[in-house]
Amino acid sequence: MIATITLNPSLDRTITVHGLKLDETNRWRMMHLYAGGKGIDVSRAIYEMGDETVAYGFVGGAAGRTIEILLDEEGVPFSFTPIEQETRTNFIITDTKTYRQTRIDAPGPHISERQLARFRRKMRQLSPKPDLVVAGGSLPPGIPINVYCEIVSEAKSFGIRTLLDSEGRWLEEGIKAKPYLIKPNVHEAEELLKVELPTEEAIIKAALKIIEMGIKVAVISRGKDGLIAATKQEVVKAVPPAVRVRSAVGAGDCTMAGLALKLVDNKPLREACQLAVAMGTAAVLTPGTELCHRKDVEDILPQVKVWETRKSKLAKTFSFASDE
Repeated sequence: MIATITLNPSLDRTITVHGLKLDETNRWRMMHLYAGGKGIDVSRAIYEMGDETVAYGFVGGAAGRTIEILLDEEGVPFSFTPIEQETRTNFIITDTKTYRQTRIDAPGPHISERQLARFRRKMRQLSPKPDLVVAGGSLPPGIPINVYCEIVSEAKSFGIRTLLDSEGRWLEEGIKAKPYLIKPNVHEAEELLKVELPTEEAIIKAALKIIEMGIKVAVISRGKDGLIAATKQEVVKAVPPAVRVRSAVGAGDCTMAGLALKLVDNKPLREACQLAVAMGTAAVLTPGTELCHRKDVEDILPQVKVWETRKSKLAKTFSFASDE
């Protein structure tokens, strides 16, 4: 079973307009509500693919209750820790005329020491223990900046691998505990390593640098160009087919779900990357934060191109031999 942790869930309101005009009245054409947050999205995608998962985190108020109702309607299992303050609401505005998307995210409710302690106690007492934990996203006010470091360390003490997907200081603190896998995008990797990554060669070097920091698997996502992943032994590149993007929201979380689904069963990194890219690509075909559909994933999977090479060989060339 794959457990997910979302410390700052959101009720996502996706609004569709045709021709967004600034400083003028705009009328939306469609509006949908989705349960959001990195870990929750990962659980939703895992459930869609038919595997076992439970989503953990904090919810409160009417927005929190709506998240629970939405997940219950989808059939996604959850076990949230209740809080007094209202769960945040985010707004995603999609302009169908320009195909551009704007996000307006809230900081989130304040989490007290007592509430955090209740959550940590619940996670320690999980039975049976999950096979894998996926944690990620922003931290709400009140939670210590090193909480991901503590979560990863505690999971490791129980022999549980953790996949971490966050950014900035939250990621910097989290990797101090050496999670099994991290998945920054190119910009987040640039921030983490304090370097620019303008080329594929630079991205490969960055992934290998992350491995030197004690991470077992480093994955750098590249949007429409797929991803590059590295371990101590190998480097893998996976590239999706070209598709028309309806919404990029949640694509990275579906990518993480694909990685988790294969790695929980100790499948080869090549297979994990192929499924991850297929799920991330399928997510952009759906509106709002609807995430991937299993049928789309199955259709896209054989179209994902994958290259792999041993690290020792790659170090000399920094290029992949085509398998076509």
